Amino acid sequence: MATEMALVKPISKFGTSSPIFSNSRYGKFTTVRMSSTSQSTAKAAAKGGKKAAKTAIKETLLTPRFYTTDFDEMEALFNTEINKNLNQSEFEALLQEFKTDYNQTHFVRNKEFKEAADKIDGPLRQIFVEFLERSCTAEFSGFLLYKELGRRLKKTNPVVAEIFSLMSRDEARHAGFLNKGLSDFNLALDLGFLTKARKYTFFKPKFIFYATYLSEKIGYWRYITIYRHLKENPEYQCYPIFKYFENWCQDENRHGDFFSALLKAQPQFLNDWKAKLWSRFFCLSVYVTMYLNDCQRTAFYEGIGLDTKEFDMHVIIEVRFWFHCYSVRPWHITFNEL
Repeated sequence: MATEMALVKPISKFGTSSPIFSNSRYGKFTTVRMSSTSQSTAKAAAKGGKKAAKTAIKETLLTPRFYTTDFDEMEALFNTEINKNLNQSEFEALLQEFKTDYNQTHFVRNKEFKEAADKIDGPLRQIFVEFLERSCTAEFSGFLLYKELGRRLKKTNPVVAEIFSLMSRDEARHAGFLNKGLSDFNLALDLGFLTKARKYTFFKPKFIFYATYLSEKIGYWRYITIYRHLKENPEYQCYPIFKYFENWCQDENRHGDFFSALLKAQPQFLNDWKAKLWSRFFCLSVYVTMYLNDCQRTAFYEGIGLDTKEFDMHVIIEVRFWFHCYSVRPWHITFNEL
């Protein structure tokens, strides 16, 4: 694992804005059947109106997406008779780690959630609704992909298939927890409707590996950085979901470790010049997407006492350091050339 960070103090200096609170109550519970990206949905929720249920999906390049892939190629990649690079002992060790289910009893809510939500008012309330919607959609996207991979690989490689199924368990748990958070704001995403209504983006298996490996490791550093900052600066702890980030980020880390093992078992995705170019491209793309998304939501980070640009640079620096020390070789070299 990456070394423990000693940058909590610099992070604690990010931003000076404080949350806006009031004791106002909001309208009837609304089920949102649309995309998590619509800002008008969040505005309607903040006003307590019913407009949220009728808001159209607004797709952009930065929208959380649902993914599909070439499952036949996936089966070939994880067939032990075809791919002699598969380290089954490493996968079996990872499987035992996932079976332990360290966070089985972690995501338990209390009355503090609803009480905190009722105090959040004005623009910050709208921002929190959008944060919960986007996060829930992203986690649910992971659940759908991992669940299908677990089903498709069951005969080809039962060990890898079971790990994918257990990762889908984690993602479903995260999505459900976030959706319950929306209920504090009198909303809920209709995830069944999203499953059928959203468009699915096709990625080749190697692109799934690249993007997911990066996203899971970046997710770890984002979550742990926010958790440490708010622990150091409790005056910005305006909603209790952030208190769960310390354990939550370990799920992201374990998922990243699994994808690291997957990549090591696929040397054709690592060792030639095309692989280096693709890894460089995906690394840059994920960083840029993170940065652009966060810059659009500066008010959210200010609301929890963070400066958006400094936060993103901190995450990028830590991820680069982790890649340099612990990542799949020789892929880490490409990352640190950026």
